[in-house]
Amino acid sequence: MRQSLDCDVAVVGAGPAGLSAAHAAATAGARVIVLERAEHPRYKTCGGGLLGTSMRLSVPTVEVPARDRIHAVTFTHDGRRPFTRLSPDEPVVTMVRRSDFDQAWCRAAVQAGAAVRENTLVRAVNQDDRTATVVLACGSSVTASVVIGADGSAGVTARHVGVTFDQQDLGLEVELAATSADQARWRGRLLVDWGRVPGSYGWLFPKEDQLTVGVIMERGRAAETKRYLRDFVARLGLSGRRVLRDSGHLTRCRSLGAPVRRGRVLVAGDAAGLLEPWTREGISYALRSGKWAGTVAARHDDLAEYDRLIATGLSPEMAAGRRLLGLFGRHPGLVHALMASPPGWRVFAAFCRGEVSLARVLRHRAVRAAVTLLSAPGR
Repeated sequence: MRQSLDCDVAVVGAGPAGLSAAHAAATAGARVIVLERAEHPRYKTCGGGLLGTSMRLSVPTVEVPARDRIHAVTFTHDGRRPFTRLSPDEPVVTMVRRSDFDQAWCRAAVQAGAAVRENTLVRAVNQDDRTATVVLACGSSVTASVVIGADGSAGVTARHVGVTFDQQDLGLEVELAATSADQARWRGRLLVDWGRVPGSYGWLFPKEDQLTVGVIMERGRAAETKRYLRDFVARLGLSGRRVLRDSGHLTRCRSLGAPVRRGRVLVAGDAAGLLEPWTREGISYALRSGKWAGTVAARHDDLAEYDRLIATGLSPEMAAGRRLLGLFGRHPGLVHALMASPPGWRVFAAFCRGEVSLARVLRHRAVRAAVTLLSAPGR
């Protein structure tokens, strides 16, 4: 006897990946339930910078709660050699607070027909050849044709699918209360600092009356990461600002060839380890993979299509990001100098605006030759 279904698609996690999946599936006519352990609006450690790709995916669906639009980027190298580049016509990044952004997507998913169950903790996922079942901490369960996991890299769905990760980084952030002088100084401008430790960098993102200041570094250097953040805040002259939030998180990037699906269970966003390895930007990956997962799950006739979409749509970008991270780790000063050059800034700004992917940049003959030369042993 066929088991009765509570829904067509069950989504675990109500961040950008899960909610874009729920919206896509519900829009396609599927019965959708979203299971979220917290309650919106909830704080998430995140820089909150939306690239052009994220904006194009969001604007048709949600009213993006922008806190600032960035037209200028200041670069420093370990606090030195500062310069600022401008994009006067179009913003390169749109700043949001994740609590606002996620809540906007939650409203859109509900309006599309999805049911959202908050304060609901998921304990396990099981499946057979016909259905997938989400087991809840309260003892009940939800049965669906397809489950989409969007509960983060340490969540139950990533473990169920068997996602493996080959790059793990520790990000630390403080949300600081901005004075009127801070707001005037940073409005429309963000800062990127290339760190002393290979592969590390820091950022300052303005959000009206708040400043998000953070750093990221490979896992295993907790003391150095904390010191980098403390010194970075001091160099910016912000040590005396009131701390509104002080948080950290691990970003995990999937191993090459790691699965994004096991039978009727698909994983998207952080749960699949989908993010850009160099910048560790994940929102655009969450929105894209979530939308694809929801669209495929609503049809549930060829779930392998999701594997193919990730392989062709996101894996090449991640491979390019890995190459650039390696180059940046070896030659941070060169990367800093490239950003100061007109061609380097144009490429960086075009990437931020979503006009060009890193994979496309690396396909350019001259760029590919330069990266190959500089990535060679001994360089």
